[in-house]
Amino acid sequence: MPTPSSAPRADRDSRLPLPLGPIGYGAAALGNLYGARPDDVWRGIVPAAWDAGIRYFDTAPHYGLGLSERRLGESLRGLPRDHYVLSTKVGRLIEPNPDYRPGDTDVANLFNVPATERRRVDYSRDGVLRSVEDSLARLGVDSIDLLLVHDPDEHEREALDAAFPALDELRSQGVIRAYGAGMNQSAMLTRFVRETDLDVVMCAGRYTLLDRSAAGDLLPAAQERGVQVVVAAVFNSGLLATERPLAHARFDYGEPPAHLVARTNRIADIAAPYGVTVPQLAAQFPLRHPAVSTVVLGADTPDQVSANARLRDAPIPEELWAELGEGPV
Repeated sequence: MPTPSSAPRADRDSRLPLPLGPIGYGAAALGNLYGARPDDVWRGIVPAAWDAGIRYFDTAPHYGLGLSERRLGESLRGLPRDHYVLSTKVGRLIEPNPDYRPGDTDVANLFNVPATERRRVDYSRDGVLRSVEDSLARLGVDSIDLLLVHDPDEHEREALDAAFPALDELRSQGVIRAYGAGMNQSAMLTRFVRETDLDVVMCAGRYTLLDRSAAGDLLPAAQERGVQVVVAAVFNSGLLATERPLAHARFDYGEPPAHLVARTNRIADIAAPYGVTVPQLAAQFPLRHPAVSTVVLGADTPDQVSANARLRDAPIPEELWAELGEGPV
């Protein structure tokens, strides 16, 4: 690999940021995250997102063992391909599951789908190329705009030595427009920003109202290196998704600590006199940082995706941000 430099790359100015827009749709729900979606529900999600002005759609083979990619591809069919940005991920190949028994599901991995297939972690060059080929087939498209290395937490060296060079090759050949990494942590993403020539990072859950750790490492590095930042999981798996925490709310896919529930209620108390809700704050907070271009929001239903898109437009006075300790950046 080329020797990394702390200076912005010379060719960065010649590559325009991807036109993701402020709000994107994260399609994990199309893979039956947490529960199955009936046909009359999932089929309406992408049309609702499109009508709300969303033009960035993100998925992954991991989401429902490929089901999300298949459903997203079907939903996008017929829409003008040059009017939206499509991203998926590499690092997990979907293969037949020889241990499948009738009735087995993937609920242990949070997706309510039959476990007729299984994931195999593979960040090698051949694994990346096969993953891209499989994703193109599932999505039913002939191009993918953005490819992200997906959660290589235990495979950092392989990602650096194999996956990123493969993606760099695909970009130089014009097969993809951009590449990057998507993770639930900021430390490794920061290293990738400094050690590779990636275009985009997707940071899930680490720059939110409740967890701002990415502000200490990733966001400054991305600004310095001219890397586009997408923030996902702004609701931290659900705790920030409602006006008040629900009894069954999750934080980072698990039961929320009591002090974070109390903190969320305190945020709601401060926001209420301004007529502002916690979800509105959660959706807009990351976009206040100059390194962040886009927030990706999931949605289970057409109504929810429409409501999520409107969160971006809610007026939030600077006085409220100041009272929350978040004055102008």
